[in-house]
Amino acid sequence: MVISKSEDVQSSFDGTIIDIETIGEFCREYQDSREYKDLVPTIFGYINKDGLKIYYIGNGNSVEKLRKNIIKILPELERPFYAFNCKFEAGVLFHAWDIELLFENELNEWGGEWKGDAVKKLKIDNYDDPFFDVGKKCKGAWERGEFKECISHNRSCLLKERDIMFKRGYRKPDDLILYRK
Repeated sequence: MVISKSEDVQSSFDGTIIDIETIGEFCREYQDSREYKDLVPTIFGYINKDGLKIYYIGNGNSVEKLRKNIIKILPELERPFYAFNCKFEAGVLFHAWDIELLFENELNEWGGEWKGDAVKKLKIDNYDDPFFDVGKKCKGAWERGEFKECISHNRSCLLKERDIMFKRGYRKPDDLILYRK
């Protein structure tokens, strides 16, 4: 079953910020999109001028249902698309679900920037993130069935990314070549 959570938030900008959470491991033997080939999305969240929405599953049996929901809603989301790390979001969606999603704007200052550093530098609220920008902790919590904490993490990521965009803007994404598995 796919569950969704909506929230009214102040988000007066054009486009949509997307943030996903995953389980699985990075495939570090590659330095291209195949690095993400073993990651499976469990949470798909976005924020735009209509508010914040998070889609999530409670177990691995619903991954295909989540994919179908996301394929259905993507065409309805307003462009341009933003992500803190476009390579991650685009690479995971491509390898896990065969979705080629073009992100027009990137919110990190450079490809290896950690969101926690940006949040600290820009003095952005933590928004009750139980993992304080450490995404790997979200993966572990998901595997332990701590879904509420994972949803809180995704929500806080979206709000932080919105604030990063408001405070310092965005840049053109780094190039990503999508390689088949």
